[in-house]
Amino acid sequence: MVIRDASLIESFRLKTTDQFSRTEAALEKEMKRYSWSPFYGPLLYALEGGKRIRPVILMLASEAVGSGNEDSSLVAVAIELLHTESIIHDDIIDDEESRRDRVAFHIKYGNETSLLTADFVFGMILDIASKCENPRIAKELSNAALRMCEGEFLELKMDPTVQRITWDKYIETISKKTASLFQTAAKMGAIIGGGTDAEIAALSDYGLQLGIGYQIQDDILDWDKDGKMTKAIVIESEADSDNIAYLRRMSETHAELAISRLGELRQSTAKESLSELADFSITRSV
Repeated sequence: MVIRDASLIESFRLKTTDQFSRTEAALEKEMKRYSWSPFYGPLLYALEGGKRIRPVILMLASEAVGSGNEDSSLVAVAIELLHTESIIHDDIIDDEESRRDRVAFHIKYGNETSLLTADFVFGMILDIASKCENPRIAKELSNAALRMCEGEFLELKMDPTVQRITWDKYIETISKKTASLFQTAAKMGAIIGGGTDAEIAALSDYGLQLGIGYQIQDDILDWDKDGKMTKAIVIESEADSDNIAYLRRMSETHAELAISRLGELRQSTAKESLSELADFSITRSV
């Protein structure tokens, strides 16, 4: 059962200070390699203010089945870069004016520079993938990018102002657009950490369910925005005439499913942090 307890969220933040710091250090190191580039300044702006949840998941997953290593830090950077690239594109498509309490990237730099920056980020990700000895890493990153694009395309083709959306279609969309990167982060962490097939499968499922719950919570927080897909969802249960109440319950359900998959792992601090992250994902206010 997911418990709404602020102390658990604070505990998660404290327990993952090391993973967060390692992510920041790895990002800084990777970015310095491109200090010569005209994209350097814009990229620093794009990366600033991120919660780094996805790379932290990767590191925790690696530690939960084995141990963190240099590869986990480098691939964590690739995960954050892929997330950053998707944000740039997403904000252009949705014509967002702000992100992380600042002017959205495309508003600050223009659509042309934004698109080129996102392309440049893909090049950085490919470079990182080429350095990884395990070919599964490149394959998983590729699969994540493909699914994220498919999810964005599904959402693009929906017009919540004129059509109703089934719950299954909503879940399919957010599973691809958002949850796929959570899933990839957890799965790649397990692969890098040398996990068994059962552990890799469990953490892959954990990431998927966590990502679904996380996106549902995002949609709850964005409820008042115009044109939100969630407002057009058809809730088929007669007991759930209130969409937002149903969304809250479903976010908890998916967080609980994520936690249940951690049962495949041995007890560790990393496992505890992954469990607490599920609570954080659906109780956060940002």
